[in-house]
Amino acid sequence: MKLDVCFSPELLPLYDLRGRVAVIVDVLRATSTIVTALAAGVTDVFPTATLEECAALGREQGCITAAERDGIAAAGFDLGNSPFGFLDGKLAVQGRALAISTTNGTMALHRSLTAEAIVCGSFLNLSAVADFAVAQGRDVLVVCAGWKGSFCLEDSIFGGALAERLAPRGFDIASSDAALAALHLWQHAKPTWPDYLLQSAAVRRLNSLEAHDDFTFCMQVDTHPNILPIWRTDRLVRG
Repeated sequence: MKLDVCFSPELLPLYDLRGRVAVIVDVLRATSTIVTALAAGVTDVFPTATLEECAALGREQGCITAAERDGIAAAGFDLGNSPFGFLDGKLAVQGRALAISTTNGTMALHRSLTAEAIVCGSFLNLSAVADFAVAQGRDVLVVCAGWKGSFCLEDSIFGGALAERLAPRGFDIASSDAALAALHLWQHAKPTWPDYLLQSAAVRRLNSLEAHDDFTFCMQVDTHPNILPIWRTDRLVRG
């Protein structure tokens, strides 16, 4: 079993996803929000590529709608892309489906649909992702959502944290320079890693939007070790 890391969805044409597990990662904030939504009682998550698709699912199927572009909540939707939207009690979410469209994360998922299995990873559910990867016994590709096609620190560091969990459990890390780079980046950042990420572009964007609490929330490790968003036909469900 091998672990590889794709640092941007723009690089996905270089990879053959067939037979692999794809771990979609958008730490700040789509995959962290999806994990939080399922933990809060959302039944199904429909990640959409466009705002129009997201709005249509709200109208036609009664889904909660959540959408953002460039980090800013899109007008006309129930929620933006903050995990706190599922925790503050302002909107009833238990037992309802969610349609969500984001700048990077949902796009990365739609570009990975040829994989044998697709799950969403975040620091919040790191153990769930690692356990699933081991149980599948397949090669794994971490797909970093990045920022509009560009490399980002937080998703890449997650890839390194997952590599650290999987290397002792039978996964070959050394055959991929990308996986090695992600692992070394994580090991360098790990002693003070939330502080390390304060210099990143994504955190600076969140701070400019007064969303630093989202960053702090998304940096928690294994608050939901049993929540695994897994792709089933046309949606994510709790695995």
